[in-house]
Amino acid sequence: MSRRILVTNALPYANGPLHLGHMVGYLQADIWVRFQRMLGNEVHYVCADDAHGTPIMLAAEKAGVTPEAFIAAIRADHEKDFADFGVCFDHYHSTHTPENEALAGLIYSRLKAAGAISVRSIQQLYDPVRDMFLPDRYIKGECPKCGTADQYGDNCENCGAAYSPTDLKNPKSVVSGATPVMRDSEHYFFELPKFQDFLAGWLADADIHASIKAKLKEWFDGGLRAWDISRDAPYFGFPIPDAPGKFFYVWLDAPVGYMASFKAYSQKAGLNFDEFWSAGSSPELHHFIGKDIVNFHGLFWPAMLSGSGHRTPTALHVNGYLTVNGAKMSKSRGTFIKARTYLDAGLNPEYLRYYFAAKLGSGPEDLDLDLKDFQARINSDIVGKYVNLASRCAGFIERQFSGRLAADLGSIGALYTPQFDGAEAAALYDAGEYAAVVRLATNICDRANEQLQLHAPWKLASDESRRAELHAICSAAINTFRVVTMLLKPLLPQLAAQAERFLGIPPQQWSDLARPLLDHPIQPYQPLATRIDPKTVDAMLAEEASNSPAPAAPPPQPSPARGEGEKKPAIAASPTPAASDTIGIEDFSKVDLRIARIAEAGPVEGADKLLRLKLDLGPLGERQVFAGIKSAYAPETLVGRLTVCVANLAPRKMKFGMSEGMVLAASDERGGPFLLSPDAGAQPGMRIK
Repeated sequence: MSRRILVTNALPYANGPLHLGHMVGYLQADIWVRFQRMLGNEVHYVCADDAHGTPIMLAAEKAGVTPEAFIAAIRADHEKDFADFGVCFDHYHSTHTPENEALAGLIYSRLKAAGAISVRSIQQLYDPVRDMFLPDRYIKGECPKCGTADQYGDNCENCGAAYSPTDLKNPKSVVSGATPVMRDSEHYFFELPKFQDFLAGWLADADIHASIKAKLKEWFDGGLRAWDISRDAPYFGFPIPDAPGKFFYVWLDAPVGYMASFKAYSQKAGLNFDEFWSAGSSPELHHFIGKDIVNFHGLFWPAMLSGSGHRTPTALHVNGYLTVNGAKMSKSRGTFIKARTYLDAGLNPEYLRYYFAAKLGSGPEDLDLDLKDFQARINSDIVGKYVNLASRCAGFIERQFSGRLAADLGSIGALYTPQFDGAEAAALYDAGEYAAVVRLATNICDRANEQLQLHAPWKLASDESRRAELHAICSAAINTFRVVTMLLKPLLPQLAAQAERFLGIPPQQWSDLARPLLDHPIQPYQPLATRIDPKTVDAMLAEEASNSPAPAAPPPQPSPARGEGEKKPAIAASPTPAASDTIGIEDFSKVDLRIARIAEAGPVEGADKLLRLKLDLGPLGERQVFAGIKSAYAPETLVGRLTVCVANLAPRKMKFGMSEGMVLAASDERGGPFLLSPDAGAQPGMRIK
C-alpha cells in the first residue's frame, strides 16, 4: 500500500541569495522526495520564502524599495536557483501572503482561547533616533566578558560568551549609531511550559535522530519557558489581532508558512487541506531542516500545532552545516559560494547533488565540500566508473549488432549482474543514508569495470567466432549501467533521464530494478557526462573573492583549540611585541610541542563547539584532547591529518572527560580556526625545536 506524504523544507530567509550551505538541506529533501515517487508513493513537496522581520524591513529601506518589492525580487531569485539545481517543489510560496496571515491568526486565536497566550511587560533597548525597539543583532558594543569591541547583542565572536544585549558595554544601535535606552513594552507570550508533557510524549514517538532528541531533551532539563511571540512597530510582518502596534514575531508565522504553501497548492491541485493538517490525519508530515533551528521545529512548532487542534510532524530530518576545504565558509577566501556563482561558473549542478549525497547520512553531522576531492570524485565516480560502462560498450552494440542488446546473456550475465538486495537499498534511501547508496553504486560499477577489463571486448571485436560472447559482454555491462542509473536517479535526475533516452526506455520506477533489457534496441550513444575542468572551480572562487574583499586585519596568531571558553594563546606571536608580552627562552623551552596524527575525531554530546580528538604521538602514546574547532571542521576530514600538540600540558578534567593536551590553531577576524599542520615527512612524536 502506497504512503501519502507531505514534505517541507526549511524556509530560506528573503534577505539575500542562496549559497551552497543552504543547498545541503534542499538537495537532501529533493533526493528523498524523488526516491519516494520512484516507489510509487503519493508525495507533495512545498516550501516558501520566510519574508518577515526587522532585517528585511531595514534591507528594503536601504535598497530604496518597499519590503513587498524587496521580497518579491529575492523570491524570484530563490525559485530560479532551486529550479536550476533540480529541486522540484510542487509549490513555492511566501509567508507574506493572505493564506499565511489567515492561518497564523487562526492558530493564535485558538491558542489564546485555550489559555496558552499571556501578556506581560518587558524591558528592551530602544533606539531614540529611529523610534524603534532593537533586536539583539541590531545592537553592538563591547563584550562584557572579554572587552572585545564591535560585538553583537547576543554573543561574542571572540570569546564565544552568550549574554543579554543589556549586558553590553557602551552599546550602540546598528541602525542609527545612537546609544539605546531601556524602555518598557507589553509583549505577548506563548506558554510553552503548558505543553511539556505533550512534547515529551511526541518526542518519544516522532521519527527523529537520537542525537537531536537528546539535544531537545536538554531544554526539558533546564525547564521550558514562555516564548515571546510579539514585536513592536515598526516591523514588517502580520499585526496581532486586537493588539494595536504589535506584530507576530517572524518565528511564529514562518513555520505556519508550510501550511500556507500547502493551502495554496491544494487549491490548485484539488487536494483536501484538512486531510493533511487536521488533528489525527493519516498522511505523513516530514520536515527537512538545519540543526540550527531544531528547537523551533522540535518544541515550539509541535506545541503550537497541538494547542490549535492541528496534526503534528511525523519526522524531522536534520542536516548539519557545510564547510569548504575543511574550514568555515569564508568570503575573503572565496569559499562563501553562492548557488548562482556555482552555476554561472559552468559547473554541473548534478555533480554537487552527487557529492553532497556521497557524504550524507541520517544524522546531523556537518559535511565538507573539499573542492579538490569534489573534482576527483566526480571525474572518477560519474565519468570514470558509471558513464564509462555505457561509453565502452555502446559502440560495439551499435556497429556490430545493429543497436540491439542480446536476447540471452548466458553465463556472462551472472558476472555482471549486481549482487544486492533492492529492498535493502530502498531502506537506505528511506532512512536518508545516501552515502551508503553511493557506495553501493560505485561498488557495482567497480565490479563491472573489472569484468570489462578481464573480458576486453575491444579484443573480441575482430574475432567472428566470438561474436555471441562479445554481444553478451556488452549487453550485460549496459544492463549494469541501467541498474546503477536506477540507483542514482534520485541524485542525478537529469543524467538519469539522458541515460533512459539512450537506453530507449520510459522513466524507470523502483519496481523496474529486476527487469533486464534483453533483445532490446538502444539509441546511438551521446556523451552523458564530462570531467570537471579545474579552471572552472578556480574561476568560481576568484569570482566570489573579488566580490568580497577581505577587511584589513592584523596577521593571525596561533591559539589553542582545547575547549569552549578557553581562548588564551599558548604561544604569543606578535610581530612587534611590547616588553611585557615577551618571554625568555627558558619559558619557551618549557613548552613541549610535538607532531601528532589525529587517529580519531568525533562530536562531543552536549557541546556545540567541541570535537573529541584522539592524538597519536608515536612513542609518547595516545592522548585525548577536546578541541573547540567544530565550527570549522567536519570530524571525518581530520582523521589521519598531522597537527601540532602541546604534549606537556597538565591534564584538565572537563565535564566531557579528561583533556590531556592541546592542539594549536590560528584565527583572526578573517576566519578560523585553522589547525597548524607540519610539512610532509613529519612523523608523530617528533619534537618541534
